[in-house]
Amino acid sequence: MQVILMEKVVNLGGLGDVVKVRDGYARNFLIPQGKAKRVTPENLAEFEAKRTDLERQQAEKLAEAQDRAARLEGMMVQITRKAGVDGRLFGSVTNFDIAEALQAQGLEVEKAGIRMPQGPLKQIGDVQLQIALHSDVVATITVSVLGEH
Repeated sequence: MQVILMEKVVNLGGLGDVVKVRDGYARNFLIPQGKAKRVTPENLAEFEAKRTDLERQQAEKLAEAQDRAARLEGMMVQITRKAGVDGRLFGSVTNFDIAEALQAQGLEVEKAGIRMPQGPLKQIGDVQLQIALHSDVVATITVSVLGEH
């Protein structure tokens, strides 16, 4: 199915690009979330009429994400969990726990934006994690996992 992108989509294209994607991806993800519309003469004309507004909105979102990234960059979050004597946690620290700790400090972050390449944290120590705030903006924070007995 061919769709016209209403915003930048990672690994697919930018605003206004006409791309060919699988039908299920378009029907189940892109179109319901407002990220794309089907390519029809009416939708193309509507997009061209709204292009400047969409570009302005996208620039505002990018500027807001960069501002949030500047506040997040280099921040340290401490999370305390029960741990054994060898430093292994009973349980783990997930992206939900990190988002909750950031929210307690007054910063809203989506759970899905927290990149945990090795999966949930299961050891005591400091870990550098990246938070994707926008498709072009990534902030790095330090998560310090503390153990209690």
